[in-house]
Amino acid sequence: MTDPAAEPLQELVAHARDTRVVVVGGGIAGLVAAWECAKVGMAVTVVEASSRLGGVIGTAEASGLRLDVGATCWSTRGGAVRRLVDDVLPDAVVVRPRDDTAWIAGLPKGAAAPLPPETLLGIPANPWDEHVRRIIGWGGTWRAYLDRLRPPLTIGSEHSLGRLVTSRMGEKVRDRLVAPLSIDRFGLDPDDVDVEVAAPGLNPALTRTGSLGGAVADLLADAPGSSIEGLDGGMPQLVAALHARLADRGAVVRTGTTATGLVRDGERWTVVLTGVAQDRSAEDSGPVAAELTADAVIVATDEAGARTLLGPAIHDEAFAAVPPAGIAREVVTLVVDAPALDAAPRGAHVHAVPGSGAATGLVHETARWEWLARDAGPGRHVLRVAFGGPSGAPATAGLPDTEAYVLAAREASTLLGVPVERIVAAHRDRFTLVPPTSARGQQERAAAARSAVARTRGLAVVGAWVAGSGLAQVVADAHAEADRLRRGALWGDGSHA
Repeated sequence: MTDPAAEPLQELVAHARDTRVVVVGGGIAGLVAAWECAKVGMAVTVVEASSRLGGVIGTAEASGLRLDVGATCWSTRGGAVRRLVDDVLPDAVVVRPRDDTAWIAGLPKGAAAPLPPETLLGIPANPWDEHVRRIIGWGGTWRAYLDRLRPPLTIGSEHSLGRLVTSRMGEKVRDRLVAPLSIDRFGLDPDDVDVEVAAPGLNPALTRTGSLGGAVADLLADAPGSSIEGLDGGMPQLVAALHARLADRGAVVRTGTTATGLVRDGERWTVVLTGVAQDRSAEDSGPVAAELTADAVIVATDEAGARTLLGPAIHDEAFAAVPPAGIAREVVTLVVDAPALDAAPRGAHVHAVPGSGAATGLVHETARWEWLARDAGPGRHVLRVAFGGPSGAPATAGLPDTEAYVLAAREASTLLGVPVERIVAAHRDRFTLVPPTSARGQQERAAAARSAVARTRGLAVVGAWVAGSGLAQVVADAHAEADRLRRGALWGDGSHA
């Protein structure tokens, strides 16, 4: 007896195979979106302008060690990345940091202290906590205590994190606790962080509890648990697995290929290309076809590239906005012989008080990850020293590599309180930090752009500039947008995918 559902299902499978999708951008967002389409049988082509895949996930070799550059882990909140890992890399060994504690360095007289545990964005729940007093001093503690005596915000809300903290708890809390985190992590001055996005519910909690410290305590008590995970052996395994799974499904992945135009042609799209590509799914290379025809297009570039490509195609004022320039950042990764670091004297992260030195902070990677410490061996350590904040070019900009490495070692010595002199190997990377959604105005810009794209059939946009920074947000968003697009392409359900 024939299954009455079999024929419609076969038609759906055939429809999927006949649906051509072009993904512009081979970073993690583009690869995830491509996989979500390829796994249901769609014919997928990924074009990436650079010579490699992965975007913010990369690798470098130094002194026999394969080092992560860019993103090294993910937040477990929401579970999106873990589900992706289970899907494409089921044999991976998922690990958690053995040490993820943070310190603040660059305090008066060259002092450093652990970041107090009861903080939110660096704002302390209790200014009398000994951990807090060590950082802001007695004067800062008494000033922060005035927060308990001042009337709460009852009319409106303060959107600037820096102004809110300064008005409630004073400049020392802002400059020594909040600013080191916001500048080192995101390249943002606290004044440019939107409270409503960075800490939803903080302003209402302030009104409810009567103080900023009370609001922080209230939110911390109700906050869902979150932790960090990574891969034993490094994050580039995820990129390689996505690429392999795409190849298994017949997807074409081309690097060295730039999409320079996007034109609507009836019910389909024409993607105009330039470049001589390496086909990452086969062992051949050659001139790229001048254009590709697609039923659907997913744009997974940075904000400037997305606006340039999509603006002429959808004719929407949302794409007339000029994207923010972003923050120039350089990260110097040092492999050093320093047995004194075996004890991880200042945890895994050290954030610098702005203006106290040339670096914004560092990550002690071998303190953080057991697998990397195992590979490096006793006495050998991997340090990632970051340069570049909102006020100017990185201190390393313009320096030759050798001088940049010496400066990074000097900054690491100051931040860690341990001499870092024996550099075994070093690697230098340059980035432009994407403004997170907590940057004032960014969420509105991204929402307007996403809304304009969603109104155009067969089009989607993904990436950190619309999703927010962090792999957890980027992966979850890419999955959701790809699902929206494929649902509309396959079912024609009126979702304008």
